[in-house]
Amino acid sequence: MKIVSFKICPFVQRVTALLAAKNIEYELEYISLSDKPQWFLDISPNGQVPVLITDDGTALFESDAIVEYLEEAYPALQPDISLEEKATNRAWSYLAAKNYLVQCGAQRSPDADTLSQRSGKLAVAFDRVEKKLGDTPFFGGDAIGMVDIAWLVLLHRADIIERRSGYDFLAGRPKLKNWQKRILETDIAKRSVAADFEDAFSAFYLSDETFLGRGGEVADKRFAGATDSCC
Repeated sequence: MKIVSFKICPFVQRVTALLAAKNIEYELEYISLSDKPQWFLDISPNGQVPVLITDDGTALFESDAIVEYLEEAYPALQPDISLEEKATNRAWSYLAAKNYLVQCGAQRSPDADTLSQRSGKLAVAFDRVEKKLGDTPFFGGDAIGMVDIAWLVLLHRADIIERRSGYDFLAGRPKLKNWQKRILETDIAKRSVAADFEDAFSAFYLSDETFLGRGGEVADKRFAGATDSCC
């Protein structure tokens, strides 16, 4: 199979993380989102990545649909859970995915006030999952599952931001921090991205155009872990 990708797209990483967790081999083809080739537009009705091209040539789009296909078409990460648990897991996975672009916006904030406002929106989701998490290593127990894969994207990127800028989107949430640690201790995040992903990610989100990229300003921790919401 082949994944059509943009290197730092969070929706792509959700798919490639699941492929890594299942040890499924695949090809990658990168495209420019500013100059999308016609062949891509012909197979992607929404003009967005990821697109998964199956072994028989069928093009699947929308990350929600793709991960459901992969969970059903290959040995499931969670084969023995009930229909109710599957539905609950889809809901928690959706909460993660609908915050991918919220996180992107927060990371690209040009100034402190904008970061405070945007990180407040993201904090709502982080607070909700903090309340839900238990004492197990992963969301549903001792083994990684679909919810972990969906949240891996947010947690991986938050880790890069913290290490490279000092800003901690997860501050004040001990269960979430432990969950992040457990997920990153696996090799799934690393295997789900290109070798130069972190540099490409940082070049965009930690450039001089962003508040987080201007290192001296981030020494002011007034906004770390903000929980105010403008929603």
